[in-house]
Amino acid sequence: MPVVAVAEGATFELTHKPGTLRTLEAPASFLLGRWENRDWRNVPGPFYGAGTDTCWSGREFAPDHITYEDDNWGEIVYRQPTNPAETFALLTGMWSDPFSGFGSDGHTHWTMQLIREWWSDRARLAAWIDKAASAFSSDAGRDQDAAHSLRDYEAYLNNGLETYLVEYAFWLDNGRPATPDEPRPSLTR
Repeated sequence: MPVVAVAEGATFELTHKPGTLRTLEAPASFLLGRWENRDWRNVPGPFYGAGTDTCWSGREFAPDHITYEDDNWGEIVYRQPTNPAETFALLTGMWSDPFSGFGSDGHTHWTMQLIREWWSDRARLAAWIDKAASAFSSDAGRDQDAAHSLRDYEAYLNNGLETYLVEYAFWLDNGRPATPDEPRPSLTR
């Protein structure tokens, strides 16, 4: 969140497009998504899609963080950023949404209980990912990119997401990252 606070007017290079510079507007002007409208497929964390556009422009700027859903063709955050460069890339992808349907206040809403509930529904998420990725795979162009991002989401769900959620839950409860020797919360209680 410190990156969001200093993002207005910041110019940075997109990590996936070397030489491409972007300057951001004030995040408060485009991060207007409401928690109660968030899509259930967003990974827990501060950022989420909640009634975004259907232009599929977010992946142009944040391909490692934004994917598309197949119900309303909106954008969702499937991987939260872990460093300033990723955060700027995600903010740029969110800025590209003309509906301003992304939010950045997830950390004020997520709790250990809500994270556990979200994680307990991962079989539903995995089934949706497989169905949507298969459908997108049969089409060409942007649909192929959407299928690729969903397979990336699937790989993350199977390897890495649980660790991220445990660390995020610890941060929510303690306001800081865990040290290597501290016990982490369980997602299955």
